[in-house]
Amino acid sequence: MTDIAHDPIAFAQALIARPSITPVDAGALNLLENTLKKLGFRTKRYPFEDVDNLYAVIGDDGPNLCYAGHTDVVPVGDEAAWSVDPFRAEIRNGKMIGRGVVDMKGSIAAFVAAVASYLDAYGAPKGRISFLITGDEEGPAINGTKKLLPAITEDGETLTHCIVGEPTSEDTLGDVVKNGRRGSLNGVVRAIGKQGHAAYPEKAANPVPVLLDYLFAIKGPLDSGAEGFQPTNLEVTSIDVANPAHNVIPAEAAAKFNIRFNTNHTGDQLKSWLSEQAVSHATDAIRLDLDLRVTGEAFYTTPCSFTDKLINAVKAETGETPRMTTGGGTSDARFIKDYCPVAELGLKNETAHKVDEYSDIGEIETLSRIYHRLLVSYFKN
Repeated sequence: MTDIAHDPIAFAQALIARPSITPVDAGALNLLENTLKKLGFRTKRYPFEDVDNLYAVIGDDGPNLCYAGHTDVVPVGDEAAWSVDPFRAEIRNGKMIGRGVVDMKGSIAAFVAAVASYLDAYGAPKGRISFLITGDEEGPAINGTKKLLPAITEDGETLTHCIVGEPTSEDTLGDVVKNGRRGSLNGVVRAIGKQGHAAYPEKAANPVPVLLDYLFAIKGPLDSGAEGFQPTNLEVTSIDVANPAHNVIPAEAAAKFNIRFNTNHTGDQLKSWLSEQAVSHATDAIRLDLDLRVTGEAFYTTPCSFTDKLINAVKAETGETPRMTTGGGTSDARFIKDYCPVAELGLKNETAHKVDEYSDIGEIETLSRIYHRLLVSYFKN
């Protein structure tokens, strides 16, 4: 029987069989920890409230190449709509179907197998290989990587470079390496006026025009882009008045918006600007209240020898040179960037979070070979 650590397909199936829907672990971290221990890793669990986390490392002195990821998955949705049991990881026509195979248990299995084959061929690295794994990436992301990083730092661990196994690939495996992410700000603005009869507007204070003027003022464009980034984008995602009557001026109107911002801005700067605009558009009769939440700051990893090694590993296995981008949503890389340079590479994201989420098993195996080449190149000297 093949050792599960060396077989990314078998290990991915075993991980998927643990229904670790955030924040439930369901034994996924135990499986990973025990497998890494057999490879010689030192491990430590870091539970924070209802979330469990794992840090594992092999090697002593020298650079630390860290693999970061998560074992938690999103709910399956309508289970009756799946063609298979979402947690059986059934293989059909060369495709593994199961919740989390793409995002991102297949990637974790690929890196474990890459490490196992590396240790077989080269022995202990001239440095350290580590795993930083959380059970809270798909959830609030409060008790996972954000708390795990300072905890391992306090324990004396330092990271030199990090690869995050999020599903970054789009049309073909390895066609995209993310070396940054846009920041994200969610906002709610409420215009508070005075209700009244539409025939007597002088006796009311209509909040709707003030709200619309505010939204027009902040809609952008906010900039023309930054190195590695597209222009900052603001999207109004809803406008709500909740007024069924034609002849009533409402007392309140509200809107929701999201800003995906580049490195020209920080979350605090945008919050200040939005607040200043709210003050300037308010009137004596109508006030604007804001509820602003930054879910991630923009960051950019300047292309360097680390990203070169990653790109070369992809090219060697696929024959194609990946493009580096900063698009898409947020990931736990937004926390890791404060500790070391970080890049992201994983499976194709087309079916992530969908019914019948799947990955070609050949692509899981290819991803493992890419990771193996990265390890060889990283520790070569």
